[in-house]
Amino acid sequence: QVQLVESGGGLVQTGGSLRLSCAASGRSFTGVTMGWFRQTPGNEREFVAVLWRNTGRTYYADSVKGRFTISRDNAKSTVYLQMNSLKPEDTGVYYCAADPTIIFSSIFDSRAYDYWGQGTQVTVSS
Repeated sequence: QVQLVESGGGLVQTGGSLRLSCAASGRSFTGVTMGWFRQTPGNEREFVAVLWRNTGRTYYADSVKGRFTISRDNAKSTVYLQMNSLKPEDTGVYYCAADPTIIFSSIFDSRAYDYWGQGTQVTVSS
C-alpha cells in the first residue's frame, strides 16, 4: 500500500509559478514510478509528467514540456512538480500517482496506476 498526499496548489496569474508536492508513505519510496496527472470538469485525467522507476528518466506531455519539471527526494519520500510560465489551460485538479510494478508502455495511462492522492486544485487566471 502507498498513501499519497498532495499539496501546493492555488491561484496564480498567467506566467506565474507553483510547486506541487506529493508525500508518499506506506512502503519503500524507491523503485516506484511516480506520475502527475490533471483533470478538468467533464474530461478524463490526462498525463502531465512521470518519473520512471527503472532509469530515473522523466517524461512530459508536449503541452508542458520546457515549463514543468518533475523531481523526487527519496530521503523525504516526496515527488515534486515545478510549474513555471503557467497558462490558463494549465488549470485543473492535479493528482499524484504511484505504482511499483507498472510497465513502461503504461506509464502515460492513468488507468494503469494503483495509487492516487486526493488531488490539489491549480487555477491560472488570465
